Order: sequence, then C-alpha cells, then structure tokens
Amino acid sequence: MTTLENRPNTALLVVDVQNGVVEGAHQRDAVVTNVGHLVEKARRQRVPVVWVQHSDEHLTRESDEWRIVPELTPGDAEPLIEKNYGDSFEDTTLETVLSSLGVGRLVVVGAETDACIRSTLHGAFVRGYDATLVSDAHTTGDQTAWGAPPPGQVIAHTNLYWSYQTAPGRTAGTAKTIEVDFRGTS
Repeated sequence: MTTLENRPNTALLVVDVQNGVVEGAHQRDAVVTNVGHLVEKARRQRVPVVWVQHSDEHLTRESDEWRIVPELTPGDAEPLIEKNYGDSFEDTTLETVLSSLGVGRLVVVGAETDACIRSTLHGAFVRGYDATLVSDAHTTGDQTAWGAPPPGQVIAHTNLYWSYQTAPGRTAGTAKTIEVDFRGTS
C-alpha cells in the first residue's frame, strides 16, 4: 500500500552487515544466518537484494572491518549502496536504485538496530515506502557503557515500536525470518 506510484515490487535491504559493524554484536551468528536465509529466499523468488555498506572515520573504506561478513556474498548483479550516514537514503543512490527496480516495499535486515536500522526504517517510511523489519535478522552492539539498555532490550523495543508504526497510505510491521513473504504483506 506504498504511497509511491507505480512501485509494486519488494526488495530485501541488507544494511551494514560488515565485519567491523557486527563483530561482537548481540546474537551475531544467528542474525547473519537469518540474513543469509533471507538473501537466498529473495534470490530464489527473484526479489531484488540491495546491499548497503557504511564507511566513516572508524570504518575505513576497503579495510577488513568495512567488508561484508564472509558468510554473505553480494551477487554481481545486486546493487551495492555505499553510505556515510545512518539513513541509507541520505546522500546515496538508494532511492534511484529502488525507483529503477519499481520497489515500493522494503524488507529490512542488518545492523545496527539503534542506529542505521532505525534511521533507514524511518527514512524509508517518510519517503512513502512500506517497511517491514525482520525481527530476528537485525542486531546491535553493547552500548550500556553510554547509558543505553542492553542489546537484547534495544532489539525488543525496536521490534515492539515498529510493529505499531502507522502513517497514511503506508504499512509498517515486523516479521520473523520464517514468516517473511516477499510476495505478500509480512
């Protein structure tokens, strides 16, 4: 039910599943495995997989920390969006890529829950996209030293509030990896 005209397609958006981002993250291996299952399912169903890769002064381009985790390999024909801000749309080619693919609905996975995932979800939603967060396919590191709740609580809270997100003409929500239907509404 996206507000974007002539954009009936869905894409899997894989955000920042990079060595330096998910190293030591909450349930890292389970999340990476779930992301891998979703990538394969999307490919089987011929649903576009769009990769996002962050770089900044702490995540230097071309470094080992910057690279996508070895368990996941972007396909040669799959778009790879490089970004420098939390919102994957901000100052990138993501909107142009999604428009060219006729995408109005995003299924979002990756890291970090309380930063780039949250920013990208809200960025998509305000731009008119339907946005589904895969509840068991995003993660974050431990930021308790800076006053944040433990990672499990950050993830649970994000899943909770995104499952109730509403706006005119758009849908939001969450689904577990096993429930994701790229052709339907979950």
